[in-house]
Amino acid sequence: MWRYVAGGAAALAVVAAGWLLAGSSARPDPVLPAQPRSLLAAQAGTAADPLPVAAPEATERSREQKRFDRFDKDRDGKVTREEYLAARRKAYAKLDVDHDGRLSFDEWAVKAMSKFAGADKDSTGAMTPAEFATTAVTRKPQARAKCPPAQAPEES
Repeated sequence: MWRYVAGGAAALAVVAAGWLLAGSSARPDPVLPAQPRSLLAAQAGTAADPLPVAAPEATERSREQKRFDRFDKDRDGKVTREEYLAARRKAYAKLDVDHDGRLSFDEWAVKAMSKFAGADKDSTGAMTPAEFATTAVTRKPQARAKCPPAQAPEES
């Protein structure tokens, strides 16, 4: 008989818990912290919110336009063959150390050879997995939008 009483009490407890949860609000506190008084005073005369809802994303077209503008040196709206190959010519001239107009294998592979020599710490002519890991390309971090720092709310 005591099992029926315990089961009934448990059922009533579950119903009471459900009733309390359904009747309570999910978030009684404000989601955002209160704004500092100085900011509220500055906004008192403006009707519109000074902060946009979301920052606009850079489109693929604008990225491609930036890339095009880097190549279009004379800004005539066209990339000529000479403008397109200018970066390659600079890279070639940098590699052609003896300035004879020809690129030998040693001139071409100097960066790779110096990278190998720097990674091969024990000078065995072969890299261990740990030494090889040091030759991985390090990528530059993406430029991020500079956002103003968050201000702590002033206490009254």
